[in-house]
Amino acid sequence: MTYLNKKISLPIINDLQMNITVEENPFDLPIEDFFKMAARINKKRAFLFVSKLLGKHLPIEPNKGLLTGFLLAARYEEIITGNVSSKRAELMTIYRNSSLHFIDEPFIGKEVSNPIIIGFAETATALGHSFYKAFQNAVFFHTTRENINELVPIISFEEEHSHATSHRCYVKDEILDNQREIILVDDELTTGKTAINIIRDLHKKYPRDKYSVVSILDWRSNDWQLEMKALEQELDITIQVVSLLKGNFELVGEHTDLVLQEEILGMMVEEPLIEYISLEDFAKERIVSTTSTSLAGIRNEFGYLKDTGRFGIHTDERTDDWIRQAANDLKKKRLGTTLCVGTGEFMYIPMKLASFMGENTYYQSTTRSPIYPNDEEHYGAMTGFRFTNPEDDDVINYLYNIKANQYDDIFLFFERKVSGERLNELLAKLKVIQMKKINIVYFSGR
Repeated sequence: MTYLNKKISLPIINDLQMNITVEENPFDLPIEDFFKMAARINKKRAFLFVSKLLGKHLPIEPNKGLLTGFLLAARYEEIITGNVSSKRAELMTIYRNSSLHFIDEPFIGKEVSNPIIIGFAETATALGHSFYKAFQNAVFFHTTRENINELVPIISFEEEHSHATSHRCYVKDEILDNQREIILVDDELTTGKTAINIIRDLHKKYPRDKYSVVSILDWRSNDWQLEMKALEQELDITIQVVSLLKGNFELVGEHTDLVLQEEILGMMVEEPLIEYISLEDFAKERIVSTTSTSLAGIRNEFGYLKDTGRFGIHTDERTDDWIRQAANDLKKKRLGTTLCVGTGEFMYIPMKLASFMGENTYYQSTTRSPIYPNDEEHYGAMTGFRFTNPEDDDVINYLYNIKANQYDDIFLFFERKVSGERLNELLAKLKVIQMKKINIVYFSGR
């Protein structure tokens, strides 16, 4: 049921609950398909809509994450053209029947839009990338929190409510120095402030007439919608907002300070096999010669992958061939029910790999979001543990919703090789989850 214009009360934790009212649900998706609620360990924002479509905090079938980008693209096409998307019926059939094969071939032609698409790090990098794949002619890049030594970001901006605020854009000037529509892709609009910030920053240097903001959820209040309208008038631009679910919310109840309590999974029954796997032979033509220095001063000499879109990627450059070949190689190493884990903003390529690795393969990612775990079925983080990011000692990461004996093996994906000692803390946490094998996979470095 979609419950249009009816108040829905969703429990979070203790006496804390979220009341939501749905105003638009264009594809008539069940509310429970979108998210679970959780309490966030963040004084700026006490709650989190934990997406069941992104593959970030909750494991999903990888094709569902890829399909979500296409659903958003179909909705964008409908709003731009004023007609029902020719792809709508097919996408909804696949959405309702996960056994059907999803092929992410582009369907939105240049006559409809030839945009520049920007995904927000870290949560929406894969969503933005999958949305981009629906266009026959587009450019894609995602913001990053990486500090790349050889490059100067052409633009940067802040995200006020986030636990990690600095976004950088490392693309060539000519990607933005034109009049093409810019589409910003995020997983959720709560205030729209992040989108307002980046539109302001972009418009100062690369002014144009038209922007779109695309997200799965749009929770903006009337006041925040007026803020975006005011920006349109101030800059003499149009901003089109596209979402799969639009409404408003009210947080009700007393929120108390919460501290992450890691689940004690018990003693390790059997030492899992650990294998380190380099996919550089598959990816070597796709590696960009760059280095980085983390917040903690750790220098990484291995290059990034061009195919993430971090440096900008055009439709005539994209290819899944090497990803499919690499996935076939990884598939041979599977032992049974498999979890593929992306790391931080490195989400799309691991998700795409997982989609090629066969049945009973699930996908999720590590995250910077501190969430209070609570073992109740309605809750969005039933288990959780924290660890130092192997790529940056100054950043704490988290992994949620993994239970003992749930998977036979895990494939943990890093874009670039990480030294073994930096993985010790994470491996120690993974070992007590009691699985047969842990695979550490990287694309740059041997």
